[in-house]
This record gives sequence, C-alpha cells and structure tokens, in this order.
Amino acid sequence: MIRSLFRSPSPFRPSPFRMLISYLILGFWAFFILFPLYWLFITSFKLPAAVNNGPFYIPFVDFQPSLHAWDYILNEVGNDTRRMFVNTVGVALISATLALLIGASAAYALTRFQFRPKVGTVLVFIGCVAFAVVVTVLGAPWQISVAAALALFILSLLTIARRFQRALNNNDIAFWLISQRIMPPVAVVIPIYIVFQQLRLLDTWAALIITYVATNLPIVVWLMRDYFTSVPYELEESAQIDGASRLRIFTQIVLPLAKPGLVATFLFVLVFCWNEYLLALFLTNANAQTMPQVVVAQNATRGPQWWYLSVLVLIMIVPVIGMAIALERYIARGLLVGAVKG
Repeated sequence: MIRSLFRSPSPFRPSPFRMLISYLILGFWAFFILFPLYWLFITSFKLPAAVNNGPFYIPFVDFQPSLHAWDYILNEVGNDTRRMFVNTVGVALISATLALLIGASAAYALTRFQFRPKVGTVLVFIGCVAFAVVVTVLGAPWQISVAAALALFILSLLTIARRFQRALNNNDIAFWLISQRIMPPVAVVIPIYIVFQQLRLLDTWAALIITYVATNLPIVVWLMRDYFTSVPYELEESAQIDGASRLRIFTQIVLPLAKPGLVATFLFVLVFCWNEYLLALFLTNANAQTMPQVVVAQNATRGPQWWYLSVLVLIMIVPVIGMAIALERYIARGLLVGAVKG
C-alpha cells in the first residue's frame, strides 16, 4: 500500500505522492496570488476603525462589513469617479483598437514584403521631423512648420539622401520599432507636452489616444510579426492563384487565422493603456483625467485611506479581469503559438 503511493502507474502519469506534492505547491501559489485580491475586496467593506485596528480577515466574524467606502466613491464623489472611469474605458479601448489595426497591418507587411529604405532617407526624415517640432516649439504655427519640413524633406531627398547607399532590411526596421518602446516615457514626456500644448490638445482624449497609440505600436508590431510568421504562406499563395487580392487575403484569410494572437495582443495593449499614469498626468488636467490619476491623488492628498483606495482599485481591475476571463481561450492560444518552431 505504501509503495503504491510512490509508484507511477504509467510513464505519462506521476505517482500519487508526486501529485499530492504538486497540488500542495499549486494550492499555496494560488493562495499567494489570490490573497491580495481577497484582502483588497474585504478592505473595501471596512470602516476606518476596522482598518486601523486590524488586521481583521473574516467578515461578520472579525468585523462588521459596511458600505461606507462604496457610498463615498459612488455617490459623494460619484460624478468625478464616473467621468474618470469613462475616460479610462474610452481612451484605453480606442487606443488599443487603433494600435492593433495599425500595428497588425505593419507587422503583416514586415513578414510578407521586403523593404529596403536607404539610410539617408531615414536620417533626412528624422531630421525634418525634428526641425518641425523645434520650429513649432519656438512659436511658429504648426501648419507652417509641417509645410516647411515637407519641402525640406523633398529637397534633401533629391540631394543629400542620394549620397547614402546603405539600405536597411525588415529586421532593422523591426528592431528600431521595439527600441522605441525600450526608451522610458519620462525621457520624452516634456517634448510631447510641448507639442500638444502648441496644438491646443492638452486635457483631451485626442492627446491621450495619439500618445498611447504611438507608445504601444511597437509592442503590437513585434508580437504580431512573430504570429504572422507562423501562418502558412501556402494558404495565401493558393488564394492568389484563385484571383484574390492582397487586401482580401489579409482580411479574410490571415486575420481570422490570427484571431488568438490579435486578442492576446489587444489585451496586452489595453492593460498598458488602462494603467498608464505618467503620460496622463502631464497631458491632462481635469476633463480627460483617468483612473490611475485619481488613485494616486487620493493617496497623496488625504494619506493612505485604504478603504477608499480599495474601492477605486477594484473599480479599475474588475473590468480587465472580466475581459481576460472571457477571452482566456484566445489568450492561451495566442501566447503559445510560435513557441515551438522548426
């Protein structure tokens, strides 16, 4: 009887003792992960005295639950909470959707077409963009700055750019894109603020959406590029033989096959947009503020009032957790595809 506990019934199934140890480790890890969420939930139903005199763990046994914190967040300051929640949902969904549409198209192009841009052309374009930004910051209207930069780019393209013969390839382009995400946002937040100030777009959804799309686009391109590589090219060749256009192949063949990768990437980008604080802090003031700002402001202005913070954090994380649970089967496939190649 004792030996049977340590004996494996088959090569593909562990022994009962090993299964017991595995379940104990998994149970401990699940408790370690889920307990902060449980603590956050019960704290939202505590009065200040129950929080300060605790810890108390079990409702109706250690303490009497109360809706005091929920009433304050949803009713007394409910207008501000609802406005910031709507801002967070709207900006995050629009930004993630636009980043996915643009990034998926760019990633497909990088996997199916060969680009050979000249180094001179790239350097001239970067220089012209920097020229337009500097001129705008110095006080010139942005329309004039863009027109002058465009004219300068065309002239430089016909003269200076021709002297550079070295060309980049698709891998260089992909690495350059992901390198933009490696750069910390704090390094560019001041120029971004000045640009949107000149455009009179501060404290608007447009400023946040444009910035979030630009910052998260490299992640979408990098993830979807690996996913599109795993899609069999023979399917596209067969469709081309049947007369399908490149756009029809992309929309009706490639995108349906890439649905798990699209969903997983969309959720990643959505979480990044949902939790973004630094850029929102600089680009918004009152009308377009998001939930991360109100959480930090609540903690900074009144001290760590955990009962209010718990309600705000729950309002923030529950929609994302619900979406992740609903899309779990797509996320699992999207994360695992391409893990084994060759």
